[in-house]
Amino acid sequence: MNKAITEGWDLMPPPFAEGLEVWSRQDGTPGSDSYASAAGASIVTADQDFGGCLELLKTEATQKIRYMGEVPIAPGVYLRVRTRVKVLSGSLPSVRVAAWAGSPGGAAVTGIPLTAASVAVPDYGTVVEVSAIIGSGARTGVDMVWGPSPTYGHFGIDLTGATGALVRVDDIEIEDVTSVFLRDMLGYVDVRDYGALGDGITDDSAAFEAADAATQGRSLFVSAGSYLLAEDVTLDSEVIFEGQVTMPAEKRLSLTKNFRLPSYIDAFGDEEEALKKALQALMNDADHESLDMGGRRVSLSGPLDVQAAVANRTSYAQRRVLRNGQLQASAGGDWAESVVTRQASYSAAQPTRLSNVTNAEVIPVGALVEGAGVGREIYVRAVNPAAQEVTLSQPLSDAVGTQNYTFRRFRYMLDFSGFERLDVFQLEDIEFQCAIEASGVMLAPSGTVMVIRECTFNRPKNRGITSPGEGCQGMLIEHCQFLSHEGGELVQNRQSVAINVNANDVKLRDCRASQFRHFVVASGAQNLITGNHFFQGDAAANGIRTAGIVLALRACNTQIANNYIDNCFVEWTNEREPEPDYVSGFGFAGLSITDNVFLCSKVATSFAFIVVKPYGSGHFLNGFNVSGNTFRASSGTIERVERPDTSFAPLDFARMKRVRFTNNTFANVEKAAQNPLVVAHAQNTHADTWVIDTEGELPFDAWAEEVDAVVHTSRLRNAANVSEWWMPYVSTREGGANNQVHLIYPGAVRGDANVTIRMD
Repeated sequence: MNKAITEGWDLMPPPFAEGLEVWSRQDGTPGSDSYASAAGASIVTADQDFGGCLELLKTEATQKIRYMGEVPIAPGVYLRVRTRVKVLSGSLPSVRVAAWAGSPGGAAVTGIPLTAASVAVPDYGTVVEVSAIIGSGARTGVDMVWGPSPTYGHFGIDLTGATGALVRVDDIEIEDVTSVFLRDMLGYVDVRDYGALGDGITDDSAAFEAADAATQGRSLFVSAGSYLLAEDVTLDSEVIFEGQVTMPAEKRLSLTKNFRLPSYIDAFGDEEEALKKALQALMNDADHESLDMGGRRVSLSGPLDVQAAVANRTSYAQRRVLRNGQLQASAGGDWAESVVTRQASYSAAQPTRLSNVTNAEVIPVGALVEGAGVGREIYVRAVNPAAQEVTLSQPLSDAVGTQNYTFRRFRYMLDFSGFERLDVFQLEDIEFQCAIEASGVMLAPSGTVMVIRECTFNRPKNRGITSPGEGCQGMLIEHCQFLSHEGGELVQNRQSVAINVNANDVKLRDCRASQFRHFVVASGAQNLITGNHFFQGDAAANGIRTAGIVLALRACNTQIANNYIDNCFVEWTNEREPEPDYVSGFGFAGLSITDNVFLCSKVATSFAFIVVKPYGSGHFLNGFNVSGNTFRASSGTIERVERPDTSFAPLDFARMKRVRFTNNTFANVEKAAQNPLVVAHAQNTHADTWVIDTEGELPFDAWAEEVDAVVHTSRLRNAANVSEWWMPYVSTREGGANNQVHLIYPGAVRGDANVTIRMD
């Protein structure tokens, strides 16, 4: 880089031989006295050492020689001023390069060095060379650091010391030596050239932004050093970091041209700090909608509290994406769960609130709630210490009164629970290496359309994805993999859960989960669970199995379709109801289980793939579709694929409505449930009442409620073998289990009939 060449800058002063009118005895500014009229100053045309030169008698303590021409200078430009002097007689002086600095308006720039180091003249006749480099940046070799303010200077030398010396001065040279400092980097602007010091103490924010403004399509270069940025800084140029920056926690660095995590790692040095700062910028600037981790692995020493990193926001509702990287939970980090036990009261009138909670302030948002009558996956949504209240993610099933509750707070690699509300945030293609140290992701208490896509949750200690409230409304979880660390445990001893959701409209699609206690606990309605493969078996003979899918809402309106459900089952409960007895509503309504592959092995014969577990009396099915599924048991048989869990109450078989259990395939299942059920009955003895037994093949071994059709498949014959053309009437709910139908004829006949029986 040479401004004299590239931009035609006129740097070099004329030789003294051309006249002394342009050489000032003062600062060189307009109106200052020149040497043209000075006594004791003359031009020597043929000095043996210098050729043409200036000869003068030193008459002042500081004898100034300044070129009166305005020599341009700019940030990033480095000028070298040099000359040679010798003393003929008198007291020997010292010599130094000196200058006057001017701003664009012509005012003097103060607060910068205007003289370089002095060089003493050792004796008479000895030629002494003096030189100095002047430039904007604090670089090694720069004698006078001017920063970005001066735009021109009047350059020359000072003769200091006693008066009376007769001195000859060779022509003064000024040249651009910027290339010495910038090496080959013609396309870069260095922040040091605009006044950045990089000492870790001085605020270099203004210098960074000034250098950025001057790039004009070039890259910004942060040379070696530690730069304190005490203010928010936005850089619109591509930035290359050789040095590193530090910032207060609340201040943000926006790299608009290279907004990606590797750039922030280069900037801050520390990966964890870099991720926090990059997320801070992601959620504060409109210049970018996603943060690309660049495939980098970031080791976390503890939970990354995203709201604490973005402390100026308690809610956020613009689409933002974090993608393409790996998060690693460091061994020995701050991952220990906290456990708090407090006494509290619960009333069904306030179904999601605990009251009279002593020292409620120590209970963290996002803590799992445990206690008598507390259902699965219920979390603390909010805490009000002043009112001594805790808001829960879901109602409790049987906890009315006062008791002790345990609040267990797991530690999550990405924790969004500090936000009051977070909408449309996405995690894409991220591997969470939980390493049995940490859990995966905790959502915000409120929000819509969170997206988690193409992510892997590897060995989470407790949970994969946790919703402590309704931050899961409309959430999409797609193409993710959940790998438990409990594969070697018996099913009944496992405690980790891949996913829980509380709100409605969740789409859980095309995921794979291995050997958790539960794949998903869903407490909302209108959910779609499709295309997933989840398996939860172990090697034990007649092994116990847990639910893969827990639906904790009776009117769930949920589709479970095209999944591979392996050694686990679908459990449908109403365990969130504080007054569980059926009073009104739809009952267990709106569940469709279609076109799934169900497989089990090494299980007890009582195992079932579909379990309905009512809490409280009077509950019934009202809109339940099970069709197109393949049910298969290997390594033995099972009695049936569906059953009620009567631990708390039975189903009310007298109130069943709109149940469709058809077109399924059964292998090694003793009772192939159907509704409607077609029974092919052969009446081999003459009777006026034919007893049609459903043989337990109505779903849930329910009651025979209705008969849709009776078709005689052979002629009715009386005792004389004469055909009768009778049509029977039917009586349902017959037999001790109410699961038989009677066909009643006017007289005793025998024959064959297909009877279509319904349990609803």
